[in-house]
Amino acid sequence: MFVVGLQGSPRTKGNTTILLSTFLAEAERLGARTQLLDVARKNISPCQECGTCEKEGFCPIDDDMQQIYPLLRQADIIVMATPIFFYGPTAQMKALIDRSQALWARRYVHKLVDPGRKWRHGFLLSLGATKGKNLFEGLSLTAKYFFDAVGASFDGSLTYKQIEKAGEIAKHPTALTDAKEKAKSLVTPFLKRKKILFVCTENACRSQMASAFARYHAGNKIEVESAGSAPAKEINPLMEEVMREKDIDMAFRKPKSIEQAARFGTPDLIVSMGCEEACPLFPGAPHQEWSVPDPAGKPIEIMRQIRHEVEERVRRLTSLLSNH
Repeated sequence: MFVVGLQGSPRTKGNTTILLSTFLAEAERLGARTQLLDVARKNISPCQECGTCEKEGFCPIDDDMQQIYPLLRQADIIVMATPIFFYGPTAQMKALIDRSQALWARRYVHKLVDPGRKWRHGFLLSLGATKGKNLFEGLSLTAKYFFDAVGASFDGSLTYKQIEKAGEIAKHPTALTDAKEKAKSLVTPFLKRKKILFVCTENACRSQMASAFARYHAGNKIEVESAGSAPAKEINPLMEEVMREKDIDMAFRKPKSIEQAARFGTPDLIVSMGCEEACPLFPGAPHQEWSVPDPAGKPIEIMRQIRHEVEERVRRLTSLLSNH
């Protein structure tokens, strides 16, 4: 499973970083894969309100946000951590939040469903220097709508007042323990899932569809990954089109190699479609071969047939695994 932490403080190694790092370290200790994004050090331009995301589904601004969108889609848990600036998030974090409009538009304007949306969790960590009664109310509302935009349920927050001096959060009587306990409660259910690796040649069509359908139908019980023996540079646009016909959003995906997938641990099951090269990398892992023809270069009617067959196979497989 994968946890993304968004660190929004302009201070390096400040209280916000300490709190977020404690959360992520506990998640990693339990077995999660984590990544901390130092938002203040990223090149994220403010939203220009150009309307392109609502028309085309993508943000045209070429900056670091283009690498962040895929991480938000891959994540099982997204943690937003920010100090309070004028009763809201920092300007750096707010730029990222505003640019998530592209994901909001794909869901609410283009009516596309991110396969991980039903299962993804969002959590807020925040610190404030004052003791104002409503110190976190504005940020909490912003966080609620941010997590909705990126396809995550808002599962609450840990907030602490009167934290300002360097390292002060570490002296708080419960803060770091709270962060560890919350990480454990959020991460543990995901670690109980079965891991499936779907493999085809290019990781551009069949394995991508299979992984999306598996996550969509059973992402709470199955952790999915996909890879290819000879990965293409991009996923197949015709595959994207036929999945869009099912309202499944395949945006922000890149083909990856079997070697790259191996970094995420040994799967409980490998499903290959015309490619058995994954097996030597995972000795002892159970393996199934699906006789699904390669739709690359074929007309859209063939791609639709493959999509239907892959979804039916995934439904049967996930039903079997869910009952064990």
